Amino acid sequence: MSLKIKQLPESERPYEKLEMYGAQTLSDSELLAVIIKCGTKEETSISLAQKILQLQEIKQTKDLRFLQELSIEELKTIKGIGKVKAIQIIATCELAKRMSKPVNSLKIMIKNTKDVANLLMDELRHEKREKAKLLILNSKNVLLKNVDVSLGGSNFATIEPKDVLREPIKMSAPKIILVHNHPSGDPTPSQSDYRVTDRIYECADVMGITLVDHVIIGDNECESIFQKREKRG
Repeated sequence: MSLKIKQLPESERPYEKLEMYGAQTLSDSELLAVIIKCGTKEETSISLAQKILQLQEIKQTKDLRFLQELSIEELKTIKGIGKVKAIQIIATCELAKRMSKPVNSLKIMIKNTKDVANLLMDELRHEKREKAKLLILNSKNVLLKNVDVSLGGSNFATIEPKDVLREPIKMSAPKIILVHNHPSGDPTPSQSDYRVTDRIYECADVMGITLVDHVIIGDNECESIFQKREKRG
């Protein structure tokens, strides 16, 4: 018989692990276990979650989005997953699906650096480590999606163009704006900021995508690398 969740060390229990270290530290099965909430006499919530993930083989996919395609009946074929647990999983998947949709309906237009600051200043100004985000735009500068490129990285200079361009390529988007913060509060671009900008601009251009700007957020201040270069001539 497998160990009960309460018999595991606190640092290995999904609820406690999420609280202590953040959701990003949990495995797929641990995240599912939190949604399932409790197991049965024979199975822990984690082992039930692992059985659900094994349905990937039946669906012949390695993409977690297969969960969005499961029906209540399919989930209930797993012993220990009843109607309530199945509905909880399906409802969570539907929320994730809705959250991933582009924000076209909001019609947020990004015309200048001030618009970028209005959108992201509150989120980035107090970050203690560098965090990079990408604004994906259509041809009329309407925001299609706002995505995280790197979360809490210690060094923005290590960011790779492939990480920046992955989502806009997938969406066939024509324009992007790169944004990151300076934890010091001073938004003045560094030499490495200029180098990263040039590298991403060139890679994006090859893919038919225009890097419209690279904006740096400080403490209630921001700088546009593109505008900075224009002033320098």
